[in-house]
Amino acid sequence: MTIRLPEPGGTTREYRPRAEPLALSASGPLTSRTVFSAAHVVADPYADTTPDSPAAVDWDATLAFRRHLWSHGLGVAEAMDTAQRGMGLDWAGAAELIRRSAAEAHSVGGRIACGVGTDQLTGPAGLPEIRAAYEEQLAAVEESGAQAVLMASRALAAAASGPEDYLDLYGHLLRQAGEPVILHWLGPMFDPALHGYWGTADLDAATETFLDVIAAHPDKVDGIKVSLLDARREVELRRRLPEGVRCYTGDDFHYPELIAGDEQGFSHALLGIFDPLGPLAAEAVRILDTGDAEAFRKTLDPTVALSRHLFEPPTRFYKTGVVFLAWLAGHQDHFTMVGGLQSARSLPHLARAYELADGLGLFPDPARAESRMRALLTVQGVPQ
Repeated sequence: MTIRLPEPGGTTREYRPRAEPLALSASGPLTSRTVFSAAHVVADPYADTTPDSPAAVDWDATLAFRRHLWSHGLGVAEAMDTAQRGMGLDWAGAAELIRRSAAEAHSVGGRIACGVGTDQLTGPAGLPEIRAAYEEQLAAVEESGAQAVLMASRALAAAASGPEDYLDLYGHLLRQAGEPVILHWLGPMFDPALHGYWGTADLDAATETFLDVIAAHPDKVDGIKVSLLDARREVELRRRLPEGVRCYTGDDFHYPELIAGDEQGFSHALLGIFDPLGPLAAEAVRILDTGDAEAFRKTLDPTVALSRHLFEPPTRFYKTGVVFLAWLAGHQDHFTMVGGLQSARSLPHLARAYELADGLGLFPDPARAESRMRALLTVQGVPQ
């Protein structure tokens, strides 16, 4: 049986879904790489909200998805941009998410790292207010028992007068941190408000400031997450890191080659695409654990087409495709997002995401995914 999928321009075409999911081996711990999946939140579809309302979260489904990721040996990167941080999930919601997810991680023995930002600031702020906001969130994450990820700050990007302000603020936060943190450099393709981060739009100069922050406090930096979608720059950067400081790739376009590495090193991973790819990504890393880099690439390389599709410009709306695939895969019972973000991608975009994910065998129950896809298409006026 085929399903009729829409194309841009108003045409349709036939697609024959696969009958069986991809066969995966038993899950187990990952040993050669540290791998985090930046996980999405599940909205409460029954909440009477508007796009400007505080986030209404289905906590049971949200935590169940995190248990799914932990069960495959992945760590969870919590309250990051994949969780709609700054795009529907405010600090009050993020703080509750961190508290609940950290408690769940401790109960099941799962690894968790949580985002620390300044998003409680809702208007223009000076550097003292930005520092206080970071401190508040850092304290909340450390009190939860989770590792901290110092995320890039829109407020800091707007307020900083140059690299010195970044060096001063990050130095203060690192001295204050109780345990080594992950530093996050998120490029403007993910958030346009972060243009010119580290005090300049010149990426070479910004890299030097970033490295200066790390070099001044290497004992307080577990690693860096780089999300610039520039594999060459990431490789050059990771080769310059102090010994013991890891590079966690955030490059959703080039992750297989960056994780596989070269004769001079490799990247660990903290990726939004590992939300829909969780079990398959874990399978690939377990293969890499055996030393078989060729089989690792053979397993993971075919997923890049899906990732590039989900993260196509405007890249910041990749979350819509991630949640859409979670619904098709049966991890939630609806395609509703915080802030109504389910409307951020077109029907042809979603249809292509379904086709690519189905071709990879990502859906545990292909028939259910097909049924849900048909229902969405029918509601949208695509005859089946």
